[in-house]
Amino acid sequence: MRRTAQWGLMVLLAGAGTMSLAAQANWTTYGGNDWNQRFSTLAQINTVNVRTLVPRTVFQTGISRLGSFENTPIVVDNMMYVTTPYNTAMAYDLNTGKQVWRYEHKLGATIYCCGPNNRGVAVHGPHVYMGTLDSRLVALDRMTGEVTWDIEVADPAYGYSLSHAPLVIGDNVIVGVSGGEYGIRGHVTAYNAVTGAQVWRWYSIPAPAGDPTYDDLAPNGWWGTWADHTPDGADLHRDVAAEKADSAKYGDAWTRGGGGVWMTPAYDKDLNMIYVAVGNPSPDLDGGIRPGDNLYTDCIVAIDATTGKTKWYYQTVPHDVWDLDAVSPPVVARIGGRKVVVHAGKTAWVYVLDAATGKLVRRSENFTPQENMFGLPTPEGTRMLPGANGGEEWSPISIDPRLGYAYTAGLHQPMNYITHNAPWDKGRLWLGSAFVAIAGEPQYGLFSAVNLATGKIAWQNKVDQPMMGGSLATAGGLVFTGEGNGHFNAYDSRTGKLLWQFQAGAGCNSAPMSYSFKGEQFIAVACGGNAQLAFPLGDAVYLFGLPKPYAAAK
Repeated sequence: MRRTAQWGLMVLLAGAGTMSLAAQANWTTYGGNDWNQRFSTLAQINTVNVRTLVPRTVFQTGISRLGSFENTPIVVDNMMYVTTPYNTAMAYDLNTGKQVWRYEHKLGATIYCCGPNNRGVAVHGPHVYMGTLDSRLVALDRMTGEVTWDIEVADPAYGYSLSHAPLVIGDNVIVGVSGGEYGIRGHVTAYNAVTGAQVWRWYSIPAPAGDPTYDDLAPNGWWGTWADHTPDGADLHRDVAAEKADSAKYGDAWTRGGGGVWMTPAYDKDLNMIYVAVGNPSPDLDGGIRPGDNLYTDCIVAIDATTGKTKWYYQTVPHDVWDLDAVSPPVVARIGGRKVVVHAGKTAWVYVLDAATGKLVRRSENFTPQENMFGLPTPEGTRMLPGANGGEEWSPISIDPRLGYAYTAGLHQPMNYITHNAPWDKGRLWLGSAFVAIAGEPQYGLFSAVNLATGKIAWQNKVDQPMMGGSLATAGGLVFTGEGNGHFNAYDSRTGKLLWQFQAGAGCNSAPMSYSFKGEQFIAVACGGNAQLAFPLGDAVYLFGLPKPYAAAK
């Protein structure tokens, strides 16, 4: 579906001429930097002139097979790299606006949940790295798009897939697998960036003693400590005695325990730690056949970047039966002189953890409504808020380190949780549940600024649809985010005042980025909708800048 820019501006299709603008400030990783902060130090576009922002270029992929267009473009040395939901990768020359190369991955068998998607690439040295829906990691020549190597990360027949942008640390490419809805055993793997050889593998489901993959930080395997409350004190209403009595009967449940890693990890060089968010256990709502805390599902986990060993973990929801897993990417920040890891949970709380130890520093106020939290699902149905998509789903937060604010893209979707028992079957969706939207109940989104020093909501704006996509904060005092109805918005990052809005014609459900090119700052966002939430689909990447000549907009 081709979309036309507003305000009578010409849409420049892929391959057509456009701005002749040599990167001065790149966007080199999915999260903007190793800490995943999604903060741009560029300030040319600011609270005064943002009202004049216009589309300077629109790249359209030309892909007819649409899906959830969730990629964040990467800009390195005058080249922009874009991916599509079905694993086509493209490189555009920012000097000419022309497509330099196009790689169309020939997908094998694919089994994936929640719509086709790919959130972007990693660029390192001569290579571009992309994970695929059929659970492969592909290294492409950065200048030509030719395949250097192509390896299988896991067997896609079991429901394994790759959806997040890889992370490059030193000589290693880091990827995690999706597929927790199919009874996989999740993992994160480091591969040599040059050869593709496996360096280490960390399993998100720890094995019992005696297994070669035993994790000594989880001496009781995935059973954990049999916690009857969350670490921050919420009652989980567990019958721990009954679970322990059943533990022998379900002793092999860990082999299909779930624990997908949907999103790009964060990395801190000084501590040499990788921080990952781990998804739901399998089956999702039927906790009766998976006794225990189900480590490391619903966890933020620190991993040694050299060895792949677990350093610490924080489990937001032990024995999750509500699909309130940890999916939004962790972010490293400094708050009050302390280095912390920040995570926006599906629980609708922002967690601030000590980066070295994993100790909870604070939990924020809820940024979307909560109701009947941790009420147990039943065969008849249990109403609960947040719903199965959570308070914050996969959407990455952004952080303004000057204000100490984290910006969350929230969802208000009341749901009934209905349980059913079903056996595991290779490659089949295995939820043990149904999540049912409640007819007549309103659904909407909440875009919030959370003060990380206090945990208080600094400001909040309501939008018409549940939010999915993420945000970008900039040194110009702005925070950008999109909506499912096609609106792409700029807010004052301090006050939350809406300063600018553009209608893209398809849902802006990806995380934006910013870069500088020949002295001009640009904001880029993919607007192609979200299949999971039935937002309008498309194939456009918008590049916004100040009108030319720039002097007129100062």
